[in-house]
Amino acid sequence: MPSLKENRKTIRVVLAEDQGMVLGALAALLEIEGDIKVTAKARNGKEALEAVLTHKPDVFITDIEMPLMSGLDVAAELKRRRTGTRIVIVTTFARAGYLRRALEAGANGYLLQDMPAEELAEAVRRVHQGLRVIHPELATEAWGEMDPLTDRERQVLRLAGEGMSSGDIAAELSLSEGTVRNYLSEAISKMGAGNRVEAARMARTKGWL
Repeated sequence: MPSLKENRKTIRVVLAEDQGMVLGALAALLEIEGDIKVTAKARNGKEALEAVLTHKPDVFITDIEMPLMSGLDVAAELKRRRTGTRIVIVTTFARAGYLRRALEAGANGYLLQDMPAEELAEAVRRVHQGLRVIHPELATEAWGEMDPLTDRERQVLRLAGEGMSSGDIAAELSLSEGTVRNYLSEAISKMGAGNRVEAARMARTKGWL
């Protein structure tokens, strides 16, 4: 494919990644490109959301798992707010379940961290131009087995998988304990698991958490 680098204005980017070395490496690799400028970096989801809302970048690049808010949560919130910022997920998770959730959250690109730096830069340019870029290994698998969990079931199961009790989850999400138990029961049943920990493990393996 021909490069989109020539004759393009500077693409303003916000980067989010909770591992400092990876964040610094991504920023350095992108800054080498003459047409890409990293305007802000974030180490957690809340910082990332604030950075995007403050700097209004052309492209937001984020990992999936981060403290406080996941990259998918941030993407969904940016979609809800209709910011216009294009979103690229760069992650180690080569799972179709994560890809589907990313696309549903409004992501325009889904790439794996082991890709060459020049391919990442080119992907940023293509996403900025309005195209969708998906890692080829995942593109054909994107719409295989569908995620059976509702958003609330996923939220409750994720917290249960982190070791929180039903009471703690209820307090965290402003729900009754009975409602939390109902959500967990539904999630466990849908996963065909024996308990909440097993259900959370199975869902995470499939990329649904």
